[in-house]
Amino acid sequence: MKITVVGSGYVGISNAIILSQNHEVIALDVNPRVVDLLNKKISPILDDSIQDFLDNANLNLVATLDKTLAYKNSDYVIIATPTDYDNERDFFNTDTVESVIKEVISVNSKAVIIIKSTIPVGFTKKVRKKFNFKKIIFSPEFLREGRALYDNLHPSRIIVGDDSKEAIIFANLMTECAKKKNIDILYTKPTEAEAIKLFSNSYLAMRVAFFNELDSYAETYSLDSREIIDGLGLDPRIGSHYNNPSFGYGGYCLPKDTKQLLSNFKGVPNRLIQSIVDSNSVRKDFITESIMKKRPKTVGIHRLTMKTGSDNFRSSSVHGVIKRLKANGIKVIVYEPLLEKISYESKVVNDLKEFKNLSDIIIANRMTDEIKDVASKVYTRDLFNSD
Repeated sequence: MKITVVGSGYVGISNAIILSQNHEVIALDVNPRVVDLLNKKISPILDDSIQDFLDNANLNLVATLDKTLAYKNSDYVIIATPTDYDNERDFFNTDTVESVIKEVISVNSKAVIIIKSTIPVGFTKKVRKKFNFKKIIFSPEFLREGRALYDNLHPSRIIVGDDSKEAIIFANLMTECAKKKNIDILYTKPTEAEAIKLFSNSYLAMRVAFFNELDSYAETYSLDSREIIDGLGLDPRIGSHYNNPSFGYGGYCLPKDTKQLLSNFKGVPNRLIQSIVDSNSVRKDFITESIMKKRPKTVGIHRLTMKTGSDNFRSSSVHGVIKRLKANGIKVIVYEPLLEKISYESKVVNDLKEFKNLSDIIIANRMTDEIKDVASKVYTRDLFNSD
């Protein structure tokens, strides 16, 4: 088959790579740098598995800027363009997805369109009607940053928001490329598939928020958070996973997906979904207040990245802490080797020794070996040295 994947973030690249093991795949992107890197077999995102496949696997994969070339004669077009929560609209901005749908239909009306971008509940039905095109299918992704390709090779489940022949073929395309066998496949109605995605990520955000509030309680009353969490984890209904305190949930998915789900809840009585959204701000307030009690003149931020093994700064929880510290008149400096400056004009110090000397307190969402020599200066809530 010929398959086009639109968008070269975590979702797009990982899908393009696994499918190009068995099929002709074209990766379409608007960024010339990304296209150039992919054609040179260099991953534009930080993911060791992706780079390993580009280096060593036999892939039928080409990247292009040419939309007509990409869409013409494609059997399937997978949309993996970014959708973000628009605070003014109080809804996801899905303009890129709709734009791609319109372009695909104009070039190749025989193609089946698979939406992998996260979308609001009800979106698939809306665009099918708007474009008078039935072959639009939503199939949600459940990928971790820095582990996107691994998660596509070993999927927890495959969900397709349709039960047509085209939907079944697509599910088979994904399973034949995976290393995991006996994968659970669920065919649902389109709106239910959209709800599965948003509720799944909101549940994960709720779990992060729960352990963060537990940690806030323990720190306030000088209790040992780890002992409490270890005790909870021994209950098999709770488990010892996804339980490491942080400065809040962040990244590509959880902040925007929880806000979108809350927006979809308008007119439906709720308290929990609203609390999941609110808890993230409350946690950042608590972290900021805990740091300010130490009366630092200069606070050093050790890394802006969302998590270990990722190059993503987007919606990283530490950004909210930085803004709160600066609003309270605290000088903030940043150690982040992956960038030269940041938009809110904090000083970037990429000499690690100088950074340590200049900082009265170093805050780190995750503890690493390179700052253990100044552990007495470090403020972190990382208990398990994991994400």
